[in-house]
Amino acid sequence: MNQMPTSVLSQMPEEPRFSDSALHSEFHSKTYSFLGSSKKVYFAGQGPAVIVLTEMPGISPQVIRFAKWVKEAGFTVYMPSLFGVDGATPSAEEGTTILKRACVSAEFRAFASDESSPVTQWLRQLAKRVHQECGGLGVGAIGMCFTGNFALTMMLESSMLAPVLCQPSLPFDDPAAINMSQDELQTVAKRLEREDLSVLAYRFEGDRYCRAERFDAYSKALGKRFIAKVLPDTAAHPNPPPFFEKVVACPHSVVTAHLVDEQGHPTMQARDEILQFFTSKLSVCIDGAPSKTESL
Repeated sequence: MNQMPTSVLSQMPEEPRFSDSALHSEFHSKTYSFLGSSKKVYFAGQGPAVIVLTEMPGISPQVIRFAKWVKEAGFTVYMPSLFGVDGATPSAEEGTTILKRACVSAEFRAFASDESSPVTQWLRQLAKRVHQECGGLGVGAIGMCFTGNFALTMMLESSMLAPVLCQPSLPFDDPAAINMSQDELQTVAKRLEREDLSVLAYRFEGDRYCRAERFDAYSKALGKRFIAKVLPDTAAHPNPPPFFEKVVACPHSVVTAHLVDEQGHPTMQARDEILQFFTSKLSVCIDGAPSKTESL
């Protein structure tokens, strides 16, 4: 993933054509159209809106599991289909095909430093719309891996209040860079300070695609508003799905592919902190004030 030679972009096999039944049995879907582009979005639950941005290589059963946890925590969860086959568990080869296609898509800037991916403009419109649909104080969003930084860029939309960045991996070719234009980054930094908002972020210590240099760059740009959480590599699930085992090949996906679903496990503690973060920023107490939770 760090290097993507031009030669690997040719002779791409077909993507997998199977899906996880939970996606279709427990979620509704509809198409949203903004800025001349239409995308399918899966949704379920009641309460304030939280947008779950899938990691590479798509809306997998592990991403669906996390989205269900968000729903069960008292939110309306939305999952836009951005790449891959919804519900699929691709092989390593199929996942690599999806990654290659996304890397050359006009919607993403996989190798661009100091430049925002164009799809974030569409996602900001989605945040605005789902806030209108769900009401409440505002919207939360979590980005993962390929979409990791998108939740931060979405803070340019005023309805966005709770951004979570899980292992933000772009740009691939500069571990100390942020996948966001400097002007937009400065605008978001000023908003965080002005409105007393925070950014919650997670990575594994030995993640090759989201290294310490990137979190240092976020800290430099956002100061105390950037809350970094680094998990030890030993906390990663030892047997992740094929794409993560053979292609990613390092501890990476904190709350999905490398999560260990055991009470008290560090990755489950990360999940609980994220849900608590959404609750603290988006929920309303009886007296109308934002709910208070213990400090992260």
